[in-house]
Order: sequence, then structure tokens, then C-alpha cells
Amino acid sequence: MNPAEIAAQIERVSRGIVPAASILTLVLFSMLPLPVAGLATVMPAFGLMAIYYWVVLRPDLLPRTVVFALGLVVDALSGLPFGVHALVYLLVHAAMLDQRRFIAGRPFWLFWGGFILVALAAETGTWLIASLLRGAILAPGAALVTTLLTIAVFPLVTFLLVRLQRALVGAGRR
Repeated sequence: MNPAEIAAQIERVSRGIVPAASILTLVLFSMLPLPVAGLATVMPAFGLMAIYYWVVLRPDLLPRTVVFALGLVVDALSGLPFGVHALVYLLVHAAMLDQRRFIAGRPFWLFWGGFILVALAAETGTWLIASLLRGAILAPGAALVTTLLTIAVFPLVTFLLVRLQRALVGAGRR
């Protein structure tokens, strides 16, 4: 390999790390103990936002194995039964791979509308699965507030991810 090929390969690998690193960073941010009473129980699902973003716009950079591993990290940090987020994230990944052709390249309101449906399904699924695995119905209020915050904060997170993608990754293939 000549130096140009090595540099191109390093750049490809670096670009491939950006989606997973951004998701992990957002997940870790959501776990920070912020000094706002009760916020920890209703933090927006930042990881879900980033998974949706990357699967719709750059699915080539976010393989299922990475999504699964990130879900396990969320489960380990959140205290939910192990595998809940991993399953939900994989279902979101699969659904968006199938539906991305209807969303990618369309106006933002459609992108956000798709996310609203995904967030409602994912948060409801997370709540149901966690309730079943715990053997008791978990408080739905916290899940509802989390879902609403997730939907409300999505445009800001998307703005940041667009900037990150433009700076470090590029547009990629459609």
C-alpha cells in the first residue's frame, strides 16, 4: 500500500467511528447527574435520536452490531433489564433501514414526523418490555415525559448531528 491508500483507509475508518462515537457521547450525556430535581428519570432519549439520524442519513456507517452494543451500554448504565434498549435499538434500526427511502432527502418536517412515530413506538416498547421483565407496571408518567422531551429536543440534536456529519463524515451515498 502506498501512503495515499493508507491515508484513505485511515480516513474511512475515522468516518466510520463518528456515528458510534456521537451516539455513545449522547448516551453518556443523558446519564449525567444534572442538578435538576427529577430530571434523571425523564431525560430525553438522546441515543435513540442519534440512531434514527444515522440510520436514515448514513446507514452504511452504523452496523447492527454497533447498535446492539450501544443498546447494551444504555441498559448497563440505566439500570433497566439487560437487553431492553439493545432490542429496541435493533428494531428501530431495522424499521428505519426499511423506511429511510421515504424520509431521506425530504423536508425536515417529514424527517421529524418520522422520528415522532419512532420515538412513540420505541419509548412505549421500552416501557412495556421493562414492565413485563420487572413483573410490574412501571410508572407511565415518566415514560410519557421522556417521550415528549425526546420529541421536543430532537431538532436541536439533529442540528448538532448535521454539523458533525458535515465536518467529519460527508454526505455519503443515498
